[in-house]
Amino acid sequence: MPRFRVLRHDSPRGLHYDLLLETATLLVTFALDREPTPGTTGKAQQLPDHRRQYLEYEGPISGDRGSVAEWDSGLYLIMRRNEQMLDISVEGRMLKGRIVLRLLDASSQEWEFQVM
Repeated sequence: MPRFRVLRHDSPRGLHYDLLLETATLLVTFALDREPTPGTTGKAQQLPDHRRQYLEYEGPISGDRGSVAEWDSGLYLIMRRNEQMLDISVEGRMLKGRIVLRLLDASSQEWEFQVM
């Protein structure tokens, strides 16, 4: 099973959480507007894919982009995926259940996330 990681990202644009999903070559990445605790619904922004090193890295980010610290990590499995929705099952230290992302606006890559 591929790995996931949630990073607490304290950046100049404000505190948010990065959800990183491992693929064969990179990390599909979403910036979540709030801590993804069970029962949470919030907004997410799909970001450009990240380098795999962020599965292990904590600390400052170059270019004065703040710093990251691990919030959770574990394994995930894609339950359902299409162009407008991504439903994953997660098994982390804190998150155990499902995360569903639904596309709200394709032009801005704005999504809604729900942690179940």
